[in-house]
Amino acid sequence: QVQLVESGGGLVQPGGSLTLSCAASGSGFSRNAVGWRRQAPGKQRELVAAITSGGVMSYGKAVKGRFAVSRENAKSTVYLQMNSLKPEDTAVYYCYADTNTSLYWGQGTQVTVSS
Repeated sequence: QVQLVESGGGLVQPGGSLTLSCAASGSGFSRNAVGWRRQAPGKQRELVAAITSGGVMSYGKAVKGRFAVSRENAKSTVYLQMNSLKPEDTAVYYCYADTNTSLYWGQGTQVTVSS
């Protein structure tokens, strides 16, 4: 069983930066692929960024070059550094952990980009 708790969301102006954190409880964090997806009102949940247990990163097209995902296994935490934020980045951001047998989700954190 994995529990995930996100933090760091909020209101930011266009062009600004924000860092999200997701702390995991339960064993085996270092063996899991983890990442972030987001969902805007009226839209499907989409990939933002992911990082494998070996540290291989992947990004959604909309955020590539602006966002960076990282993980700190000693703290069982995954981060999302978001730069050059745009209004279209406004969404609820969810972190997830993929254990290969199950997929776990956090409760989500709201990110609003607006002037």
